[in-house]
Amino acid sequence: MTNRVATPFGEKKEPFVYGPWTFVSNKTHILNSGEIENLCEELDLPQLPEMTFGHNKFTIKNSEGFSFEFNTIDALRLVDNKHDLMKVAGAKEWIESRKNNDINAETVKPFDWTYTTKYNGTIIDNEEKLKISETTDRIDIERLKTREKILFFEEMMLFEDELADNGSAQLTVKIRVMPSCFFLLLRFFLRVDGVLSRILDTRWYHEFGKNHIIREYTEKEKSFNEMRGVSPAMLTDVNYMDRILKLTTQRIEKIEFPSQATPANGAGADTVLTSSGETCRSETTASGSSDIS
Repeated sequence: MTNRVATPFGEKKEPFVYGPWTFVSNKTHILNSGEIENLCEELDLPQLPEMTFGHNKFTIKNSEGFSFEFNTIDALRLVDNKHDLMKVAGAKEWIESRKNNDINAETVKPFDWTYTTKYNGTIIDNEEKLKISETTDRIDIERLKTREKILFFEEMMLFEDELADNGSAQLTVKIRVMPSCFFLLLRFFLRVDGVLSRILDTRWYHEFGKNHIIREYTEKEKSFNEMRGVSPAMLTDVNYMDRILKLTTQRIEKIEFPSQATPANGAGADTVLTSSGETCRSETTASGSSDIS
C-alpha cells in the first residue's frame, strides 16, 4: 500500500527541486473575517465559501522563468458574481443562513452560490516563452499505471462549502512527481442534493525530457433523476462519481516551452533535491493508478 503523506496545515513543506522544475506548496488556515470582507469586495462576491483557504497555493516553477500556479483567489475570480444559475429551493435557505451568520447581513445579490469555477490553473510567463494550442495528443494513461517511486506528493483544499446542508462544493489540487513524469489534478466537485452532481477536472501531465505539458480539461454532470439507483453514501464518493457522471465537455491543450527547460529525467530516478541543495531518498512507491486518489 502506498504511503503518501501530504503537508499538515500550518507546516511549511520545503520546495522539491527535480532538474529544472521546482514544486512549492503553501498550505495554511482559512481566511479570517477581515480577509473575507476584503476579498468579497475585491471579487464583487456577496459571500465566500465557508472554508476559504485564501493563502493556499501550489506552484510549479521552471528554471527558464515561467511557472504554473494553482490558487484559491484566481479560482474564485471565475465564479459568476451576477447570476444565480442554480434556482432550487435550497438557494433561498442557503442565502438566509449566510445572512444570519456572516458579518455582512445586507441583502445578498444573485450570484452562483454553488461556486462553480472553470479555473484550470494560472500561467505566469512574463517573457512569453510558452505556446499554447489545442492538440490531439493525450495523457499517457499506461505510463501513469506503471509502478514508479513517488518522489513528491501533495494535496490541498482550496475551498469548501456545504451549501447550508444542501450538498457540497469543493476545489482541491493534488500532485505526484515520479522519476519519469509529474501529474497534477485540479478538481471541482459539486453535489446539490436532489438536483445534480458535477465534476470539473483539469489534469496537467509532463514527461521529463519532452518540451511540453498536456493539459486536459473535462466537465462531467448528471441530474439526481439519472442517479436514482445510486446509494446516498456513494453520492459523496468523488472517485465513484467521477466514474458514473456523463462527460459533457473535453478540451485538450499542449503547453510548449523551450527544449532547454526540461532535460531528460530531471535530477535522477532515485533522488529529490531540496531548495537547500540537499539530497533525500524517495521512500514511497507509485499507486499504479492512472489518476490521483
